[in-house]
Amino acid sequence: MEQKVAGNLVIIGGAEDKDGECKILKEVVRLAGGKKACLVIITAAATSPKKVGGEYKEIFSRLGVPEIKLLNIRDRGDAQDGDLISLLNDATCIFFTGGDQLRITSLIGGTRLNEELFRKYQKGVVLAGTSAGASAMSETMIVEGENDDAPRKCTLKMAPGLGMLEGVVIDQHFAQRGRIGRLLSAIAQNPHILGIGIDEDTAVHVTPDGVFKVLGSQAVTVLDGKDISHTNVSELNPKEILSITDVRLHVLSPGYKFDLKTRRCIGHKEPKV
Repeated sequence: MEQKVAGNLVIIGGAEDKDGECKILKEVVRLAGGKKACLVIITAAATSPKKVGGEYKEIFSRLGVPEIKLLNIRDRGDAQDGDLISLLNDATCIFFTGGDQLRITSLIGGTRLNEELFRKYQKGVVLAGTSAGASAMSETMIVEGENDDAPRKCTLKMAPGLGMLEGVVIDQHFAQRGRIGRLLSAIAQNPHILGIGIDEDTAVHVTPDGVFKVLGSQAVTVLDGKDISHTNVSELNPKEILSITDVRLHVLSPGYKFDLKTRRCIGHKEPKV
């Protein structure tokens, strides 16, 4: 299965640097057009949208974005409201904050706002998301699962995401919260997709050719279940330990590139001189 990518995505594993060099957020600004950028912050995932939106507005203003708008979706009626949706008209980047990814999809999925997001994405507008905003980018997303535990059946809950990136499932705060077990469970149940685990202060920039580059300070883990030779996932009782063999694993540091279509690392960071 080939991944379908329409435009530029910046998918952030959460807890990105906001006070130091801000490498990831600076790259978001650069991709959005720098001093010509118009950035719309969508706070649908947040339980305190005004607070979270205000914090990101201050950060992006400090990084030189001249025009920043806040789009708070409180209910599905807001996601159908033409006046609110019109805030996206001049956007060069749409940024999803963290919170709860199920809030994003339950409030936006299937609405006029969802359709407009796809149109903007297909026309080249940058879509970026951190933490929950990262998980929601894929067509299938992890909603809930045990941290720091061996992979088990029935401890993982998944749901449809926004579908901006097909053929993958994304997990965030990956190494910091010990989430490899739940990502293994995800690909055992869906071996045709790639599992992408993104550490904190780390991101992937996915380009329209289906290649992503690792940004930030930590690592990205890619789990490929296409050639799994055995798994007992269909035979387990609830919460029993999963067995899975012949999973391909890649760990990529900043600067590395990965081709989602060929499922191969295609570029390495230049060595320091």
